[in-house]
Amino acid sequence: MSNRTFSLDEAQLLLPILESLLRQAINGKKLIEDVDNELQETAHRVFLNGGTLLNVVHLARRKAQREKAIRHVKDALAEIDATGVQVKDLDIGLLDFPCKVEGEVLLLCWKLGEATINNWHSTSEGFSSRKPIDARIANAGKKRSK
Repeated sequence: MSNRTFSLDEAQLLLPILESLLRQAINGKKLIEDVDNELQETAHRVFLNGGTLLNVVHLARRKAQREKAIRHVKDALAEIDATGVQVKDLDIGLLDFPCKVEGEVLLLCWKLGEATINNWHSTSEGFSSRKPIDARIANAGKKRSK
């Protein structure tokens, strides 16, 4: 896990790239789940029928798609992790950006579909404890001009 922290502005700048990677991971996860369901339904049908003819080429193609999707999901999540951003919930697209405010690390919290990062929570809290970003957090990490 990275020790990197972000200012609000730095986190906002990364959003377009992270959103794209997050969507890739979510879409890949959905494909994996779809293939898993299809294979499970096929296995169930074979069991109930005591055997059946299968389209082996189709099933092999679907399994290959699943394996490729697994690699894409892992790669997308690894890229996000490499930035220092934390994926908290892939199903809803939830990301946390560590941010140092007055010596304390807080988490800027963003959910897929939100236009900007507007919320934060402490490291011991989660999504349900989000609070609106205030001036103290918005200005953390900015260079002060003299």
